[in-house]
Amino acid sequence: MTQQNPYYAIVGLGKTGLSVARYLAKKNLAFVMMDTRANPPLLNEFLAAFPNAPLMLDGLSPQHLNAAKEIILSPGLSSQLPEMQEAQKKGVPIIGDIEIFARDCTGTIIAITGSNGKSTVTTLVGLMLAQAGFSVQVGGNLGEPALDLLHEPPTNFYVLELSSFQLETTHSLKNHIACILNITADHMDRYATLNDYIQAKQRIYQNCQSAIYTLDDKYTVPQMVNTQQDFRFSLHPPQNNNDFGIREQDHKTYLSCGAQLLLNVDELKIKGQHNWLNALAALAIYQAAAKCAEFEPALEALKNFAGLAHRCEWVAEQQQITWINDSKGTNVGATNAALAGIGQAIAGKIIWIAGGLGKDADFSALAPNAARFVRLAILIGQDAQRLSQTINQFCPYHFAENLKQAVITAQQYAQPNDCVLLSPACASFDQFKDFIDRGEQFKLAVKELVQ
Repeated sequence: MTQQNPYYAIVGLGKTGLSVARYLAKKNLAFVMMDTRANPPLLNEFLAAFPNAPLMLDGLSPQHLNAAKEIILSPGLSSQLPEMQEAQKKGVPIIGDIEIFARDCTGTIIAITGSNGKSTVTTLVGLMLAQAGFSVQVGGNLGEPALDLLHEPPTNFYVLELSSFQLETTHSLKNHIACILNITADHMDRYATLNDYIQAKQRIYQNCQSAIYTLDDKYTVPQMVNTQQDFRFSLHPPQNNNDFGIREQDHKTYLSCGAQLLLNVDELKIKGQHNWLNALAALAIYQAAAKCAEFEPALEALKNFAGLAHRCEWVAEQQQITWINDSKGTNVGATNAALAGIGQAIAGKIIWIAGGLGKDADFSALAPNAARFVRLAILIGQDAQRLSQTINQFCPYHFAENLKQAVITAQQYAQPNDCVLLSPACASFDQFKDFIDRGEQFKLAVKELVQ
């Protein structure tokens, strides 16, 4: 591999990196794979698929990065790494898998981002469009990597969940529909300021035709872009025909579009005001995509949707105590939404299991909901002590050595009509493989205890 025989440098051997390797191989394009880890998780899969491909582990090779045609960086690694900065100074473009997808995709792209709820909304939009008879592919930061969705013939709609990290390395994306659901401080270990994080999210609106955003969060409003038609959503009554919101009628609460009542929230299987917002966002995106006033297919999909695993997932109920797994609550905003949404929906209080790897987050925003809804907080993990220093004036708390002990303690203190909620407000990597592992261990511990 030389400048006369150009190659791509794939950096990061995870799910995304492996999908990039498959894509380049299908196009007969040369590549070298690199990873900072000595034993990345998908190493065996890569070796089985590409036994003769150049592979460099346990560090990045400046020599090979600087000579590459392009560097394709996995979202888990920062473009601020010294090796990346050096290559960029030498004129090597740094892109991500979504940039490659954008260059090759000929279908209609719907892109969704946000600090919280993006997996739920992305899934819902896919289900709604499929229910309406469209061909749909769903993926990106959720499920299948974007490049694995490209098949012939093209699909009607590609519904992509995108992270701020993916948006950082994307330049050519021309979304037909782009949505920022919400923005709360997250990944502050990767971004110098909240504004840097906001600007990364705002990239989703570049070149889009329709923007979908919430009136309840000023940071989601498109900045310096011109769009053909925008749709807005909110927990307040809609202000015009392109607005989706909440209306009260006959002592009942409805999801609404303009003056039209769409669905009584009691018919939703997903509970809490944060999920009302998710449903409204999905309906707004559906309306922008389907370009019709026919909501029945979308509403049918919405009524049948029971939620995603590890996202306010019902686990068990015994002795009038409900157990909820929100292991995907890996940041303050997600956990705040769960505390408020569930706290307002139950007659009792919340026994809240929280803690883990805090990612330098400011936990102070949790205090009001902790004071209002939490009977007891049970804290685990690396940043349990730091979390306790924030909430100690607002609710009682205990420490637990591990998640199983936390579950046992929760049962001891829970009262009828209470909810035991695992919503950590932290990442999981201090004690678990990932948030999925954490959630599965929680469910196992609960089922061993309550059966």
